[in-house]
Amino acid sequence: MIPRRAAMPVVALILVAGVVGTQLANGGGTYEPLKSADPCVERTVTSQADGIDGLTERLVLIGIDKAACSLGVTREALTLELAQPGTRTDSEIDALREGLLSAVDDMKADGTLPRASELVDEALDSADLNGLLKTAIRALPGPVVDAALKTDEVLDRAIRDLDLRTLLGNLDNQNQLEQQVGVAVTTAVKDSLSARLRNLI
Repeated sequence: MIPRRAAMPVVALILVAGVVGTQLANGGGTYEPLKSADPCVERTVTSQADGIDGLTERLVLIGIDKAACSLGVTREALTLELAQPGTRTDSEIDALREGLLSAVDDMKADGTLPRASELVDEALDSADLNGLLKTAIRALPGPVVDAALKTDEVLDRAIRDLDLRTLLGNLDNQNQLEQQVGVAVTTAVKDSLSARLRNLI
């Protein structure tokens, strides 16, 4: 009978051999690094967030893919390049802006762009308006808001007004790219919505 202390290494060896055997049987005997996804191939982009934050998160992810496609680089290479210190080129700025604008068009075409009335409460929560005006705007029927405000037009205007050169110049690392662009777009959308909603009253 094998003593208990001596049996432990034998059991461990059997378990390791089982794991290695399974890996080899499933093609784990060769190592190939994962290839970067082709940014020109449309992919499904989802967001964990709701409302304007979720909208802008998807917008930025799709926009960066489109920018990378137009520049002929991978998404990873573009985000790494944009996060480097130094001045951004006109082609990088133009590609990112056009990518974001194109993302708006895609979201409108596939029906994933929310109506303006769905974003009103969130926009008003952070708007610098008096309470009476906010109450009056919230009382507007959804169809009235949607007839006066088109989400794609609000987003287009917000994106065109973004100072992308300054924004990208303040990045410390590549992980901040999506976050910082997302925050900037979110703020611009809220400002644009609240300004245009004010004109409805």
